[in-house]
Amino acid sequence: MSLSVIILTKDEETMIRRCLESVAWADEIVVVDSGSADRTTEICREFGAKVQVTADWPGFGPQKNRALEQASADWILSLDADEWLPPALQAEIRSSIAAPGPHAAFRMPRLSSYCGRYMRHSGWWPDLVPRLFRRGRANFSDDLVHEKLVVNGTIGTLSNPILHESFVNFEEVLDKVNRYSSAGAQMMIAGGRKGSLLSALAHGFWAFVRTYALKAGFLDGREGFMLAVSNAEGVYYRYVKAWLSGKQ
Repeated sequence: MSLSVIILTKDEETMIRRCLESVAWADEIVVVDSGSADRTTEICREFGAKVQVTADWPGFGPQKNRALEQASADWILSLDADEWLPPALQAEIRSSIAAPGPHAAFRMPRLSSYCGRYMRHSGWWPDLVPRLFRRGRANFSDDLVHEKLVVNGTIGTLSNPILHESFVNFEEVLDKVNRYSSAGAQMMIAGGRKGSLLSALAHGFWAFVRTYALKAGFLDGREGFMLAVSNAEGVYYRYVKAWLSGKQ
């Protein structure tokens, strides 16, 4: 069975090579780039990837569906540019698509790092993500962020994790909190939900408690506390932005 890997990129020259090296054995690599100003697309073409550069940014879900439309293999693996496959997972994916049984898709655990530390708690592990699926049996939701893979059929579970360098430094954390809270506010408004200062405070506080206490973020040391705070900030800003947009 053949395999296509689909990847979205934007200014990922420091990350993308590691990702591509881990899937160089795939039958096809499809990259949809949203206007990189660095060497991202050049590096992708070095690996023989099919590269499409788009002028707009419709959101993660629609952009991934664009990449999916270009994939031609029997199976599709969706990766982010800051993710890569260790050898054990590469072998497990090969064996799974060779004998998939009744499954239309497979989920796998994801081990993510936050400012240099791999997080084993805080709601970040095992973080099962469905990423491998039969072509024609799944597509992505149209959400701007936190898109979902909608699968027509059963989903199996692999044992080896994707590795994910989520945030290299705190500047990246702050940038993502800002971008994702803006997109989340847009989704709230589109769904007819209005934020308020009280709801922003309440939801932000609950996000901290859930991450740090209920999800045992305190076991991830100082990075666990930092993650709980940044999660709370992201939720707080999302509700505040939706509230302020409604007042305009």
